Amino acid sequence: MIVSILIPVYNEALLLPLVLERVAAAPLPPGCEKEIIVINDGSTDSTGEVLERYRESHFVVAHHSPVNFGKGAAIRLGLTRSSGDIILIQDGDLEYDPRDYLAVLAPIVAGQADVVFGSRFRGGVRGMRKRNWIANKILTCASNLLFGARLTDQATAYKAFRRAVLQRMKLRCIRFEFCAEVTAKVRRLGFRIHEVPISYNPRGVLEGKKIRWQDGVEALFTLIRCRFAPLSSIAVQPASQVEGNAAHVPAR
Repeated sequence: MIVSILIPVYNEALLLPLVLERVAAAPLPPGCEKEIIVINDGSTDSTGEVLERYRESHFVVAHHSPVNFGKGAAIRLGLTRSSGDIILIQDGDLEYDPRDYLAVLAPIVAGQADVVFGSRFRGGVRGMRKRNWIANKILTCASNLLFGARLTDQATAYKAFRRAVLQRMKLRCIRFEFCAEVTAKVRRLGFRIHEVPISYNPRGVLEGKKIRWQDGVEALFTLIRCRFAPLSSIAVQPASQVEGNAAHVPAR
């Protein structure tokens, strides 16, 4: 079973070598192997030069964009270059620990889930700025109210999917609204989101954190828009053709 690890990066030259080292060393469940895809989203620092060092390695650089479009656009591009049975999102910094891959991937590999979110709040998050904590809680509550998601951490970066789930949805995200859009469309397709606790080491704006309050507003509007959008704009196929398993529940 191949796990495609998508790493969208923008101006992460200082941390990227350590991130890639830890991703490469991270253990996976038995029977799994990695496909590492880095998407350089228009970086203006030396991120491109750093990635050139890995040209002959097992890392796959999917694209060097001349323009910074955003995380969502980079992930969508990475999806087109991936071949894995499972898709896992990894941020290009050290807020999230790749050693948590085992916990995030295990329910999918075991056939117990189609979608898994790594919850920072179930793992005992420390050091998160108050306004970021509030924004996360608002987005999580909105996801639960609008879609019956039963989540504790909607905006977590650690999200893993069976490839078939992502192939069923029409993604249009550009920036950080990826998390909101994919949560909404997973639920509209009728799949339950399984959560596992993960560790988290938050960083601030001065350390390179790029998300802003405007992104939170866009995420909230994305949730509302996806809740009331016609299913034809959500799914590639009608909901009646979505094949379920033990993790499938009726769509809302």
